[in-house]
Amino acid sequence: MEKKRQIEIFSAGCALCEDTIALVNRMACSSCEISILDMKDKMVAQRAGELGVTSVPAVAVNGELVDCCVRPGVDEQSLRAAGVGQPLDRNSPTDRATSPFG
Repeated sequence: MEKKRQIEIFSAGCALCEDTIALVNRMACSSCEISILDMKDKMVAQRAGELGVTSVPAVAVNGELVDCCVRPGVDEQSLRAAGVGQPLDRNSPTDRATSPFG
């Protein structure tokens, strides 16, 4: 099975969250596996807390909150720096994707 970059989008279903989902989907490539997570779900809220999510929308790549999500607001530059939309580099330790859900 081919490994993929795990992208988690934490959403409350608002218009800003929908814009972020659209941005990530537009940027994603075949190396990206996107999960859209509903913050109304207690397990999702717990996962968000573990990652340090303090506001939504928020995006984590391979279990790390993207820089733009440490402060409010998602931006394309930070997502690109995290590898979204770029083929995996099998030699890069940050691209050795693992799923937080087993």
